[in-house]
Amino acid sequence: MTRRRGVRTSRVLPAIVLGLALTLAGGGSANGDDTGGGPTVDSADAADVSIRPAPPQTMERLATERVEAMTLREKAASVVMGHVPGTDPTALRAYMSQTGIGGFILMGANIPADEASLAQVTAALRVDPAFPALIAVDQEGGDVSRLPWDALPAAPTLKNAPVADTVAAFAARAALLQRVGIGVNFGIVADVAPAPGEFIFRRALGTDAGGAAERVSAAVAGEAGSALSTIKHFPGHGAAPGDSHATIPVTDMPKTEWAASDARPFAAGIEAGAHMLMFGHLSYTAVDPLPASLSSEWHRIAREELGFDGIAITDDLGMLQASGEPAYLDPVANAVTALAAGNDMVLTVVSSTADTAPAVVDGIVAAVEAGQLSEQRLSEAASRVAEARLLLAAEGPGMSPCPSCEPVS
Repeated sequence: MTRRRGVRTSRVLPAIVLGLALTLAGGGSANGDDTGGGPTVDSADAADVSIRPAPPQTMERLATERVEAMTLREKAASVVMGHVPGTDPTALRAYMSQTGIGGFILMGANIPADEASLAQVTAALRVDPAFPALIAVDQEGGDVSRLPWDALPAAPTLKNAPVADTVAAFAARAALLQRVGIGVNFGIVADVAPAPGEFIFRRALGTDAGGAAERVSAAVAGEAGSALSTIKHFPGHGAAPGDSHATIPVTDMPKTEWAASDARPFAAGIEAGAHMLMFGHLSYTAVDPLPASLSSEWHRIAREELGFDGIAITDDLGMLQASGEPAYLDPVANAVTALAAGNDMVLTVVSSTADTAPAVVDGIVAAVEAGQLSEQRLSEAASRVAEARLLLAAEGPGMSPCPSCEPVS
């Protein structure tokens, strides 16, 4: 998962990324010329850091060694991001200690009335400061905002504002998270949604592929140094109509059309250094009838064609159950299938109780023992997660401008 913002790897980028680079080099898109009239943040607030690479592979090696020392159950627990409601630090710490899971997503029911109290909650969730769990939140701003004190510009304003405003807004938003000890933001919506009636329209950062790509890249750049950025909902919610909280949206869009349109914001976010990629419960039947979150083909595309080398995480697996589709009613089976497909973390939120994460962990262990999931695949996933946890431990609750790079004096 090692990222070196400011330096390029020797990886040959796919054609869609090269096409995006040419688009960005040509200037802003049509939907980025208006100021939009909403509140903005001075772009001077965004960090401007020159960097050079640190000794390569160090954090990756430490993560691998950490995982090699884990038991099978510890590895299984480390790839689960769970949730229970409540703001009692003692109860939340007990939940994390007893389950040993690698992450926790904060929802509205976990957010106290002020920053100081929230910092106590996140401190309790970290348990081991030397190897802290990944604490995440959906802090997009606007319609999806867990922190009620976040009044920063969000997608409805930013999609029509200069790109620099997106950098500034997400830099300030990530700073809010850093102050309270939240290390991961599931906050960058990379979907393309041109029509106001679409489910994801108000949350999308652009109404066309070019505008969305510019702002997704800008949002990742803004969060750099304060939070691990996540772009979602891969391969793109805009092309698949419907609310994935209640159904599995379907599209027959050909892959070539996807590569020229909805793929571009994801390619831009990956190129900008996004640490995590959230896979949506979206069925692109021309590529794979399975939801992308359970599709090995979509994970191959993300890794091999888009060059993503960070943490692949599912959208909430409870949403698959909520769809009512008979094939997806077993949350444990969904988790095992998701890991086998290529996800590095599985997320459980909807209807999650204190027993949900342990049941998923048990199921992962049983799947490995039965040969349904290879331990090599599990170790690979656990190593990516471990590297992120070690990065957060090295930098404290937030991130340096580039955890795998060193400042240039």
